Amino acid sequence: MKQIQNTKYKIQNSGQFISPTFGALKLGKVVEKLVKYHNEDLDFPYRVIIGTDSQEIKGEGTNFVTAVICHRVGSGGIYFWRRTNGITTHSLKQRILQEAIYSLELAEKLTGDLAAKGLLENNLEIHVDIGHTGPTREMISEVTGMIRASGYAVKIKPDSFGATKVADRHV
Repeated sequence: MKQIQNTKYKIQNSGQFISPTFGALKLGKVVEKLVKYHNEDLDFPYRVIIGTDSQEIKGEGTNFVTAVICHRVGSGGIYFWRRTNGITTHSLKQRILQEAIYSLELAEKLTGDLAAKGLLENNLEIHVDIGHTGPTREMISEVTGMIRASGYAVKIKPDSFGATKVADRHV
């Protein structure tokens, strides 16, 4: 996981989301933008995706970035992200579980509002940064089971771009 410095936005641990298009927004405004984007073109199917990625910074703790994406299948999408800095993690397993927990917490906050506005015809997807190769392979059943038990669809590598590409970009 590479670190990309983002000097334009220095919002950390504030709870605000950043959009490359709309700037800094509170969660309520994120919901409004997601619904507006969805309603602009109803000819496409949509997916709402949440993914979290992290990076351990020596001496500073672990930074987590959670992204929410509205994917207009076949025609792009929009996304919003927020960062939480300086969380202490003691193992890879704890870090991966914390990524899943951040995604689940955001999913719980968004589900009611988005469903009431017709944006969740399908289940919201949670993308996790684990896969069948590497050290995370031993955590697949535990992490995916936790997410499925919470009522959400889950994707792992190589299909988990919400975590591995979008969130990872801002870690």
